[in-house]
Amino acid sequence: MDDLFPPFAPDANDRPRRFRPVPFRMIAPNMITLLALCLGLTAIRLAFEGRFEPAVIAVIVAAGLDGIDGRVARLLKGTSRFGAELDSLADFVNFGCAPALILYSFTLHNLKSVGWIVALVFAIAMCLRLARFNAMLDDPNRPEWKKDYFVGMPAPAGAITGMLPLYLHFLGIPVGSWGVAVVLAYVLAIALLVVSTVPTFSGKTWGKRVPRDLVVPIFLVVVVGFGLVISFPFEAMAAVSLGYLAVIPFGAVQYRKRVKQEASGEAPVPAEAIEPPTSIKP
Repeated sequence: MDDLFPPFAPDANDRPRRFRPVPFRMIAPNMITLLALCLGLTAIRLAFEGRFEPAVIAVIVAAGLDGIDGRVARLLKGTSRFGAELDSLADFVNFGCAPALILYSFTLHNLKSVGWIVALVFAIAMCLRLARFNAMLDDPNRPEWKKDYFVGMPAPAGAITGMLPLYLHFLGIPVGSWGVAVVLAYVLAIALLVVSTVPTFSGKTWGKRVPRDLVVPIFLVVVVGFGLVISFPFEAMAAVSLGYLAVIPFGAVQYRKRVKQEASGEAPVPAEAIEPPTSIKP
């Protein structure tokens, strides 16, 4: 019986295992993601305290950081599976839980259980959308041109547009007892767009090469846009939300055209080659 369970005798020559240091380029994108997660959790706390304006701003800033961390990771060549999973978990908190709880604390609580169910639907829709997005990343048969489009509304856009009733409230449009039902219907519509298969522009492959004559106009547009957001934040966010919702049908039409081109054997036109409706010349 002693031979079945021999005593453990560590080898004296064994050295303690040392982990190799992690390059900072692998850590930097995850730090940005964690900062965004902190903002999302802080937004939930602010909503409980009834401070809706800073709560909304925290979610908007988190959305901005979410758009940066992936690009920083690709720029520094610091992409990792850990970073992708952390980003998805942070997105669920920032763009699913935080907006849902903010909207519930703002006005949906007036509908009691019905309002809470709508908040749950919004948060779960974000969770399902993120799970589907992660599953599609592993699809080897997905055509390259489809990376120009999201399947359904992306999570940051869903959070920003979903808080449109808050922007309007901050601009002096009161949400009375008559407006609660409208907010409920609107939030449900955004949740359905998030989990739908409606294609929307991603913009991930845009901007790799910028025509020389558009460089200065782009600088001016960025400066003007930044000034508008800083000076008139809620007016700007309301305009962005309405503009984004208005553009969704055009993205769906463009997607169907490229699907037909692929079915007919033609090479789909890259998104970078699609001319915008209007161009600004210096």
